[in-house]
Amino acid sequence: MNIIVELFGRILTDWKKEFKKTKFTFGGFVICRNIVISLAYGLILLASCSSQPQKIVLQGEAQGSYYAITYFDEQGRNFQHEIDSIFHAVDMSVNLWVNNSVISKVNRNEEVTLDSIFIDNFRIAQEAAKLSDGYFDPTISPIVAAWGFSYKNGDTLTPQLIDSLRALVDYRKVRIENGSVIKDNPAMTLDFNAIAQGYTSDLIASFLESQGVVNYLVDTGGEIMAKGGKPNGQSWIVGIEKPADNWDSEQVVHTRIALRDKGLVTSGSTRKYVERNGKRYSHCIDPKTGYPVEHNVLSVTVLAENSVWADALASICMVMGIEKSLPLIESMDGVEAYYIYVNKQNTLETFASEGFAKLVVD
Repeated sequence: MNIIVELFGRILTDWKKEFKKTKFTFGGFVICRNIVISLAYGLILLASCSSQPQKIVLQGEAQGSYYAITYFDEQGRNFQHEIDSIFHAVDMSVNLWVNNSVISKVNRNEEVTLDSIFIDNFRIAQEAAKLSDGYFDPTISPIVAAWGFSYKNGDTLTPQLIDSLRALVDYRKVRIENGSVIKDNPAMTLDFNAIAQGYTSDLIASFLESQGVVNYLVDTGGEIMAKGGKPNGQSWIVGIEKPADNWDSEQVVHTRIALRDKGLVTSGSTRKYVERNGKRYSHCIDPKTGYPVEHNVLSVTVLAENSVWADALASICMVMGIEKSLPLIESMDGVEAYYIYVNKQNTLETFASEGFAKLVVD
């Protein structure tokens, strides 16, 4: 706006000078040609400086779920092609359902060049495993598949089978050396599903920022990364789902929060489950036991500096439960959590960490 004021100051000065020069009459008014040109340029600049950033919304399906990306861009650019390329790159690296992805080849012990996406996910998964003392473990893939939560059908489970599979679950027995994955037992396999979508949201967010976009909301299957807010200064408003009765139940918003410059992820046990012999089992499997968790927590929403760590911590909290996970959350700077659980009377209750409670808008 200071530039506009300065420009019009110069125009007014020119008016006085040009008024004494070449003139012509139109409709009874005396008009200076140069002044008209100067005013035209001034109005164009004023219009360009006062234009609002355009809202761009991209939606679709990827990674077996949905994505919804909203951002504001002064140039009105559509980044659909670039974002599709990011989804494809992640799929070709860490998607278990893609037969020739890097992780699929690693799991089959084939020769493969590890890319940066795989290495990043491996590193973050190992850090999450150490942080949680093994309640998060990227080598849990054989047990996940046996229960029927993976790309394979569930096995006929017996305590003996679970015990044998647990021998393949230990993040400390797998590492990267000289650009290759080294396993103490070749039968061990990796699974980054607990963090891959959060990682994807962060990757898309990084791309948008590289293009100068500073206000965006990236949602990849519920793994959210937010930056800035709306042009009017308001924060992004994000809903937290009420735990569902079944996988196909209608989505109902339980709580809304104001979100800025943070990652937000909800992990729940009510939509992802299998039924065996009439009993419902959660997809949240405890690596230490090989069995799905059976505590009273239905969902945990975690707020962190980025989406991939919110994703990892939400999974950790769902496995550990409130009593074990809350001290971990409270020990971490910039991390908050919101638990929805069932009390002894079988009714829903919630617990929010202090920082999370400040964000609730209804």
